[in-house]
Amino acid sequence: MSDVLRIADTEKNDDHRFARFELIGWWDQPRLARARILLIGAGALGNEILKDLALLGVGNVLVADLDTIEHSNLSRSVLFRAEDCGRPKSEVAARRAADIYPDIRVQPFQGNIVYDLGLGVYRWADVILAGLDNREARVAINQAAARAGKVWIDGAIERLDGVARVFDPATGPCYECTMSDVDWQMLEARRSCALLSRDEMEQGKVPTTPTTASIVAGIQTQEAVKLLHGLEVLAGRGFVFEGTTHQSYVVSYTRKEDCPAHDADDPVEVLPLRVGETRVGDFLERVRGDLGPEAVIETNTDLLASLHCPKCDSDEPLLTSLGKVTERQGRCPQCGEDRAPETYHTIGQQEALLDHTLAELGVPAWDVLAGRCGLRQCFYEFAGDREEVLGVIRD
Repeated sequence: MSDVLRIADTEKNDDHRFARFELIGWWDQPRLARARILLIGAGALGNEILKDLALLGVGNVLVADLDTIEHSNLSRSVLFRAEDCGRPKSEVAARRAADIYPDIRVQPFQGNIVYDLGLGVYRWADVILAGLDNREARVAINQAAARAGKVWIDGAIERLDGVARVFDPATGPCYECTMSDVDWQMLEARRSCALLSRDEMEQGKVPTTPTTASIVAGIQTQEAVKLLHGLEVLAGRGFVFEGTTHQSYVVSYTRKEDCPAHDADDPVEVLPLRVGETRVGDFLERVRGDLGPEAVIETNTDLLASLHCPKCDSDEPLLTSLGKVTERQGRCPQCGEDRAPETYHTIGQQEALLDHTLAELGVPAWDVLAGRCGLRQCFYEFAGDREEVLGVIRD
């Protein structure tokens, strides 16, 4: 439809919901209705992003967050109410987004996105948006987006300042390219010596305001809209907002040639299998049939085999994802000392693992696992979990 016809049609139906958007010559409302968004983080930034997506008429959003609502969230999160305290952020945000735009399909995911959000949803998404306050999660998103071959849009706020950045690992600098030695040191400090999630550090708070959140989230969402319409975006660059002086400017990042976080999985075979029903031994047999008898399964993150207390010299077998184990659980129940995790990320001839399902080991639903033999690799998407993960989203 030409711009003239579009405007004429809009003028005849100027009371329909998206009439003003469609006065923009290049605007494609059906494209937004079909859009598939992965939104990671449902705090101050996530609330603003999800509110904007609903107002824009975006059709499909999976919103992921680990936390529950606290009273301090109410001053910075437009979708939360006092009666929501104690409830999962992702669930409440999804419900309130549907109040704004009933035709939006929002599926909540409550869990640790570093360990427990499968790569399949990254491959599903058209755009990945993130509003987080820690480096570990950003590194995980960056690596997953690169493996899925997708652009992701990061936002960060502190006090009156903020930044919105667009990363396309396939063609330019990624998040890890921007990290300094100090950033990596701070990332390591977030993890305990046992590599378990630190309860104390997860209670750390970043000072923010709703005004800065709305500015940065607005830029993030606008970049997503531009990307969906095929317009130029801030790829490899960041929009920096200094709230004290109201100055803003764009910075450019440099791609590090030795950065490992740029390669997409290729090729990926889509399997109609579920991780909760797939026996490890059966999948290993499949991998070896494709790559040879020495091939192994590679998981995306370290999985936990057991916890060892060096003081008591005792071991507790515990097959799970590291994301499901807190520092408190990692302490020895006998002496109170931190226990060291025994982890693995490849599966070959470990007899004790072969009769378990992938899910029992801690592999998340709708994940993509690799098979490797020497330098040869194959990737396998467990698409049988897709419907369960997407829930209300049907596309």
